[in-house]
Amino acid sequence: MDNPQKSINPPKGRGSLKSRFEAERIKFAYLLFLAAMVFAMILCVSLGSVQIPFGDTYRVILGQILGDLPGQIPEKTATIILKVRLPRVLTVACVGAALSVSGAAMQGLLKNPLADGSTLGVAAGASLGAVLAIAFNVQIDWFPGGGSTLFSMLFAFLSLLMIMAMARRIDFSMSTNTIILVGVIYSMFCSSITSLLITFAGNKAKDILFWMMGSFAGSNYGQLMLAAGALLVCGIGLLRYGEELNAFAIGEENARHIGVSVKGVKLAVMLLASALIGITVSISGTIGFVGLIIPHMTRMLTGPNHRRLLPFSMLAGAVFLMLADLVSRILLRPMELPIGVITSFVGSLVFFYIFYCSRRTL
Repeated sequence: MDNPQKSINPPKGRGSLKSRFEAERIKFAYLLFLAAMVFAMILCVSLGSVQIPFGDTYRVILGQILGDLPGQIPEKTATIILKVRLPRVLTVACVGAALSVSGAAMQGLLKNPLADGSTLGVAAGASLGAVLAIAFNVQIDWFPGGGSTLFSMLFAFLSLLMIMAMARRIDFSMSTNTIILVGVIYSMFCSSITSLLITFAGNKAKDILFWMMGSFAGSNYGQLMLAAGALLVCGIGLLRYGEELNAFAIGEENARHIGVSVKGVKLAVMLLASALIGITVSISGTIGFVGLIIPHMTRMLTGPNHRRLLPFSMLAGAVFLMLADLVSRILLRPMELPIGVITSFVGSLVFFYIFYCSRRTL
């Protein structure tokens, strides 16, 4: 008599073969994304008001890494690459990765496809802090970036504390809907105060409006270190919560039943995402749609598993924002467009397309 168990079990090795194939596919995707990021970086450093051959850009950057700059490259070209464009492009990449990974984490945490890192109202609070510093000409010599950077970071954390306190006061369990509602109300409150400050800012109003639309003009290695440090600490912190965010997809109660500390994970993810948002806003101003669109596009390639979605979102966000910054620099050169104009224009079109396709499949 045949053993019934034999007909149920799959042939030996099929599962392991499938898992090996999946691992190789993910490894190839990582390499592809990394190659795209390196290519985008070299492209963005080479193009601008002064065109630099790709080969010269590659040799100068490689020589800087190895400590041996090529002698045949003109000194002016090396200066443009190393002191002007490279710190800007790397800062843009770090900010894009930070915005994208924070958006992906917030969408997973709040189970809301319209969520991004600014849903909590932290971005509005950070913008308010920077606008206050610009309007009242606050200068802090000992801090990189001056008063606007420090005020933006400070107001981001204060905003998070206020939002959490209000959400806890309204709903002790701090449900997702309560947090989103409080974040929206707080964003509207901060936006009204910001508009009031712009009204009475006088000749500072133009600077404030340009900053609020986002810009990386004048980026330096100090800002790069700040952005890279925030991404290293907070970004890696968010990557560690991939499994917990997967559990949130089946509901908070189910996540709690399988051992996830729902409240602790919520606070940790919101704190890390808010820190990233506050620091990026302090560096570049408000840049919309990156944290909203890039996770959606990445999810179409990697699926909903946050252990893959979060790192791929970081890479995709870096590439997207580098290319957006390149367009803002060369589209109307020598004039530079605010990068927020580019990301909002592209993001709105892409988001409409994604929404249209998703509705057709229902």
